[in-house]
Amino acid sequence: MSERKIPLKERVLFATSAFPDQLTYQAFTIYVFTFYFAVVGLDAFQMWLGFVLWGIWNMFNDPLLGALSEKTKQKGKLGKRKFYLIISFIPLALIMIFLFTVPTNFEFWYFIFIIFTFELFYTMFSVNTNAIFPEMFPTEKQRGEVNVFIKIFTLIAVILASLIPTIVLSSIVPTLPESDPGYAAEVALIRSQYIISGLIMAIIILVMAILFIFFGVKEKEEDVSDFEKRPGFFESLKITFSNKTFIKFTFGNMLIWYCFNILLTSFPLYSVYVLGREEGAFLIGVTLMVALLFAAIFMPIQAKIRHKIGTRKGIMLGMGIWIITLFPLIFLSNNEISRILSFVIFGTIGFGLSAALFFVDLIHGDVIDEDALKFGIKRAASYYGVNAFIHRFSMILGITTIAPLFAGTGWSEYTPIPSDPLLIELALKSLMFVFPAIALLISILIFKFYDLHGEKLEKMREELKKHPELI
Repeated sequence: MSERKIPLKERVLFATSAFPDQLTYQAFTIYVFTFYFAVVGLDAFQMWLGFVLWGIWNMFNDPLLGALSEKTKQKGKLGKRKFYLIISFIPLALIMIFLFTVPTNFEFWYFIFIIFTFELFYTMFSVNTNAIFPEMFPTEKQRGEVNVFIKIFTLIAVILASLIPTIVLSSIVPTLPESDPGYAAEVALIRSQYIISGLIMAIIILVMAILFIFFGVKEKEEDVSDFEKRPGFFESLKITFSNKTFIKFTFGNMLIWYCFNILLTSFPLYSVYVLGREEGAFLIGVTLMVALLFAAIFMPIQAKIRHKIGTRKGIMLGMGIWIITLFPLIFLSNNEISRILSFVIFGTIGFGLSAALFFVDLIHGDVIDEDALKFGIKRAASYYGVNAFIHRFSMILGITTIAPLFAGTGWSEYTPIPSDPLLIELALKSLMFVFPAIALLISILIFKFYDLHGEKLEKMREELKKHPELI
């Protein structure tokens, strides 16, 4: 069977999916905690409770939407994945505005409502985007070619997520004490600027989602017998959770996302209270942009590493280097030299970011292919749904790390001038190195025992070629 060459236009159009997928999720990760904690005024316990309830919601939301997609019949030209993409992208874009449009007197309940709603439409979009990737591009070579574009666009999307609010915001958090007469006006201004940044991101998401859904998605016709072979929801969950290879992958992936989440969530406050960028909101975005730009630069190197040592060893190497590059963050402080050095350090951190972004989807695609060989049917959405369910626990782990740490250092409620600045600085430094390093070390150990690699992986790929109906 000759392998179809993927045209450049098709690769680029599919890669635009990174904007509605990652621009939304990374903006949520970077700014929602800081906004609701420091600007809206929820305390650390309310933040923790909200994210834990959100995690419980994910226990049902993510696997259910994945299984629902699998059991949906083709809807003519709408396909099955495309159907869910169409009904989710407009609400997902609008939620980027509503995340920051908080009514007074109902702040905590609105926080619960909006993060639940965000997760519903985000998962609906993301699960179906991820599921259609191995279906449209069934071979390793095709996935590799398209994945490079997806990851480059992902990095651009994350850069925009980090940069747009910092361009609009005069200050990322209130800097005046609550007793100051100008405090209320400062908070009102910052709130309105967050809404403007949400509006800008919503417009970008709408444009890119239209390009992706209506010009980049091409679903192949599903055979009726294939649909009938698909297991029901509970049977699908049972099969998925019994796949030991998948469980190893997804727990390793969850710890990588824990690292992403805790770094992105903590960095705005780290930048203000360790590096002393109280008024320099734009420099916060620029620092993150440096890391992401270098991640894009390192992406072709990751492709060469994969060719040389494979995906499993490649991701383990990337995580090890990521730990090393995070270490200098504990030595930075509030002075000009540290602020300059932070750009260099975040540039090196880009290597670990690029390794995680590059290898994870490739490994996941192999797991789905192995399952298809075993059961005679591809269940991509089920696997992406369960993977999303497990790796969403990274946010619960992250908030369960941050909230008690803040409470224990006298920052249960945000105050622009902490009672013990040195203790807060120590807490923020540990969030930027100690906890991520522990998570990445455990992830490396998990991938050490991941066995779908080397000769076993090659045999699986060769066997898959004998079953073109699964490709």
